[in-house]
Amino acid sequence: MKVHLKNHQKMPDENIIPVACAIIEHDGKVLIAQRNSRTSNAYHWEFPGGKKEKGESTEECLTREIQEELSIHIFITGKLVPVIHHYPDKSIRLIPFVCSYDGGPVNAEEHKKILWVKPDELARFEWSAADIKVWKQYLEKINK
Repeated sequence: MKVHLKNHQKMPDENIIPVACAIIEHDGKVLIAQRNSRTSNAYHWEFPGGKKEKGESTEECLTREIQEELSIHIFITGKLVPVIHHYPDKSIRLIPFVCSYDGGPVNAEEHKKILWVKPDELARFEWSAADIKVWKQYLEKINK
């Protein structure tokens, strides 16, 4: 027997994927990463990071993802306001952290390219939509 629930709506946050990202600062520049051809938003730029796994904190997620994607260790120095963005195929809550890194070699394990750019150059790149909101927020914070 099937039961139909009338006016049943899902909680708004139920299908939103939590994703941590790092704005990694070093010598007055920040690290940006270009998505590869095998991913959604191919060739768009983003701040590196990834999906939070069950049972891990957002901070643990970020340090794990940065180690996997860039082969570096980071130090979280601050946090920005999370951004919710609805792409055609998914919705994400992008949780941005401001970080520094230990100075080791950076390897683009999962990205087409990585660059160190000055914050005032961020607008010159073609970004994944959610990351646009993050870099604008970051610029507001550092320009205060």
